[in-house]
Amino acid sequence: MRTCSRTACTATAVATMTYVYADSTAVLGPLSIQPEPGAYDLCTRHVERTSAPLGWEVIRLPLDGVTPE
Repeated sequence: MRTCSRTACTATAVATMTYVYADSTAVLGPLSIQPEPGAYDLCTRHVERTSAPLGWEVIRLPLDGVTPE
């Protein structure tokens, strides 16, 4: 069981976010099988609150069969 990467958050991670710098894109999807360098594991609360830097796009992949809004 992995915890959220956000500072001071101890909730269980449910998703992994990665950045594709060349495309100015953040990809938020299901929790990766293993922790990956440069990726961020997030809990449900932080998945819902996550946004990308100005001018970037966020691609939200389905988590456990449910498409995030």
